[in-house]
Amino acid sequence: MTAAVAESQALLKSAIDEIGADIDRLFDQLLAVPQDQRARLYEAMRYAAIGGGKRMRPLLVVAASNLFGIDRARALRVGLAVECIHVYSLIHDDLPCMDDDDLRRGKPTTHKAFDECTAVLAGDCLHDLAFQVLADPRISDDHAVRVELVAELARASGPAGMAGGQMMDLMAAQEQMDLAAVTRLQQLKTGALIGFCLEAAAIMARIPTEGRTSLRGYARDLGLAFQIADDLLDVEGDEAVTGKKVGKDAAAGKETFVSLLGVERARQQAHMLVDQAIDHLKDFGAEADLLRAIARFVIERDH
Repeated sequence: MTAAVAESQALLKSAIDEIGADIDRLFDQLLAVPQDQRARLYEAMRYAAIGGGKRMRPLLVVAASNLFGIDRARALRVGLAVECIHVYSLIHDDLPCMDDDDLRRGKPTTHKAFDECTAVLAGDCLHDLAFQVLADPRISDDHAVRVELVAELARASGPAGMAGGQMMDLMAAQEQMDLAAVTRLQQLKTGALIGFCLEAAAIMARIPTEGRTSLRGYARDLGLAFQIADDLLDVEGDEAVTGKKVGKDAAAGKETFVSLLGVERARQQAHMLVDQAIDHLKDFGAEADLLRAIARFVIERDH
């Protein structure tokens, strides 16, 4: 291992540990359990949101905000909003009517730990809280910035983004999909929310649309590399390490990057995409080192 690689890994580990603690602290504040009949709902939200996951999306928001010197506390709140959306999507994806999973992040899924009705409401409320967080003036003194953040997250998480991709994923078991269709599916299901993380930093920094090309290129390539890595883990991963079922896509008869390209070609494609993502940052200096480290981590992770 070279000194540069070791330094990059140390930077990323420190950032992951820090973002995890910060997001857990904010969730703890946001989801204080009331002393009334709503307590079980809040407990379910806390169960799903606190103490789990890589916090990759909040980390991307903070890392992208480093490019423009944005206050970390403000960036963290935007990251919290994205994580609310991400966690809600996981709760709903795991339901029997969707992917019907029993395990998430190494523990029973929310509907198994509580019940289906509570899980649905927990997901609904986390979705709503995301936009409440973005509308808070603590994110920006400029109401136009907050409005644009709300609009962009709504687009990235709705039918033109994550939810639309999830619908395509549900249809994938019933239809034969080629590489272009699978790529489009994943650009919506996974890539749209990752794209928002980079876009959010540009919005907070008031970067005009024409100045966001490199960030959008980074997000696009990173999102596809991230999904290919997930597909590889579904084929090669260890359930004890990944914290969720493996082999689900093949069992469901879904086409993936791995089923269409094969393991080795898929791995090569992921590496190429990571290289491209990093190249999009060539006009930035050390302030982009965390984004570069995140890109490399995407294809090195085991969960």
